[in-house]
Amino acid sequence: MSETPETREVIVSVKDLKKHFPIMKGLFRRQVGAVRAVDGVTFDIFRGETLGLVGESGSGKSTCGRVILQLDEATEGEVKFEGEELTEMSDGKVRSLRPRMQMIFQNPHASLNPRMTVGSIIAEPLTEHRSEKGAARQQRVDELLTLVGLQPKHANRYPHEFSGGQRQRIGIARAIALNPDFIVADEPIAALDVSIQAQVVNLLEEIQDELDLTYLFISHDLSMVRHIADRVAVMYLGRIMELAHVDQLYDTPKHPYTQALLSAVPVPDPVIEATRERVILEGDIPSPSNPPPGCPFNTRCPIAQDICSEQVPEWRDLGGGQWVACHFAE
Repeated sequence: MSETPETREVIVSVKDLKKHFPIMKGLFRRQVGAVRAVDGVTFDIFRGETLGLVGESGSGKSTCGRVILQLDEATEGEVKFEGEELTEMSDGKVRSLRPRMQMIFQNPHASLNPRMTVGSIIAEPLTEHRSEKGAARQQRVDELLTLVGLQPKHANRYPHEFSGGQRQRIGIARAIALNPDFIVADEPIAALDVSIQAQVVNLLEEIQDELDLTYLFISHDLSMVRHIADRVAVMYLGRIMELAHVDQLYDTPKHPYTQALLSAVPVPDPVIEATRERVILEGDIPSPSNPPPGCPFNTRCPIAQDICSEQVPEWRDLGGGQWVACHFAE
């Protein structure tokens, strides 16, 4: 019997999460405003699933991931990991949970220390959190390199001696070194060649099955998200517009922004590609330091009415696990 959303275990719960970066000006550095990078986000992540988080550049996806892991401090809201509230924890308590929550960074060229060997990079979390030394640590490094498809004999090499895809594999090995339960993958394939992207995504799936991992997979590549994710959340200007099972979202998108995003994804069938309708959004994404009143998408929405610029739409369940923030979605 398949599990329903009500019976599945929630590993991460985010409620009304906000992250505002202050804008300071003048000689005395007074705050004159704030960049609302994340502006009231609510969702759950179930154990063992992959939740895809998609949206345009600047929508707040990466900031959301960093705040969930407490790499950035939340302005408001709750983040619970297995029922424990992270935003109110001391630094020491968060550090004790750090082995169970890890991150794969977007740029493997910038996230690996060029002065450290690959073996030292992967062994660093073992040294920091487990005090493993000598043969035991070396054995674990060799296991991790093998697990991500690299040769243990290359542990003494430096990051510049590897390709972009190999460097990202090193970053993955570092992230899983402590056997975490939850990983935020922050656009892990964005900086890689297209020919390598599928290999890295397949590796992430294999590791997830083997280690029983839960992923928050952040990306702007909707085709890749459809391949890897179980559910997908669509983010725009610091808010989530729609959240649904991957098949629901791609087959019957309810929010106008989701419909516009999906209409821009090429279809491999030339007959369908030549005849399908595209939703062309006018204008640019507003500044997160000065978002429009009401629904943040109302300035570009093709079906916007007066109520959209006056009231923030309610985050509501359309049934079947499909959530949407739109006055007119049915």
